[in-house]
Amino acid sequence: MKTRYTVLERLGGGGQAEVFRGTAETMQGFKKQVAIKRVLPNLTNNPLFVAMFLDEARLSLFLQHANVVHVFDISRADDGTYFLVMEFVDGCDLKALIAHQQSRRDIDIGLVSWIMIESAKGLHYAHTLEHPSTGKPLNIVHRDVSPPNIMLSKNGEVKVVDFGLAKAQSQVETTDEGVVKGKFSYLSPEAALGQEVDARTDVFALGILTWEMLTGRRLFYDEDPHKTIELVRAARVPSIMSLNPKVDAELEATVRRALARDPEQRTPTAADYAEELTNHLFAHGRKITSRDVANAVQGVRNSKKPSSSAQSLINALIADEIAKMTSLVGGEAAPEGAKPVEIVDTSDWASDLLDK
Repeated sequence: MKTRYTVLERLGGGGQAEVFRGTAETMQGFKKQVAIKRVLPNLTNNPLFVAMFLDEARLSLFLQHANVVHVFDISRADDGTYFLVMEFVDGCDLKALIAHQQSRRDIDIGLVSWIMIESAKGLHYAHTLEHPSTGKPLNIVHRDVSPPNIMLSKNGEVKVVDFGLAKAQSQVETTDEGVVKGKFSYLSPEAALGQEVDARTDVFALGILTWEMLTGRRLFYDEDPHKTIELVRAARVPSIMSLNPKVDAELEATVRRALARDPEQRTPTAADYAEELTNHLFAHGRKITSRDVANAVQGVRNSKKPSSSAQSLINALIADEIAKMTSLVGGEAAPEGAKPVEIVDTSDWASDLLDK
């Protein structure tokens, strides 16, 4: 059975990819919204990246968890551009929520804890996932747990996205001493030193996110990327309580354990971090649910400016002018059960229009 994907609008982009909202339609006429992530050509022009990307993307097809964005398909255009077709999360990312709350100087400790707990659940699932056929550990590590990669839905769901892209990109772009280029501020010290990483590097990133949301400040950041890397390597963490008196010693200690420079001294698993945050919520009688996340997402959406007429025109053009291309899930050693699909896309010229 073939599936047809139609691109509706461009949602945004970054250093690795750009994302479009689209629909998936089967031959029986069933439709659902999807997100289509186009990996940028400057990465897919590198054969080493492509090999690593395909390996990691295929692993992501195994991920089936409420707190992980589900990847449905991997596709390739005739020009060699690669796409990931995934679950569409109707809401905003954590970056948008942080910016909104900082503009209002609004820090909700319960909401911060809940978002981190839910994110940790998704990460722990991936960290401990076994191959469904062999039962062997897949040893999945995200490596890029950062605000744009945590999605919040209008229904209050929290989902981690983009497993695998960071590892693939690390094979293409490096800095001094083998340091991976990317979101330097959310690296772990061991990653910043070019050492092997495991699940604890994602725990460290969760600690960074928690610290930043509780304080309203950046933890490891400098205009000079090399200085940012040095800050990560040193891993000196200022007191949260001194910056936010509403945070107590118990919560600060929990975050600091996640931010231990030495992985052996760090909170060992994402599940442990989630449990410590949950215990703190219960101990202090903080009632927080997905409804609070939904309300926060609605606040972000209400604050956004309406789309410009130029953007509306581009969206209309994308809907009217479509170009066919052949997509695949596999080729070489494709995952079992993978099916060929057809994709309809206009991303190349849409990006050109948006940049003008």
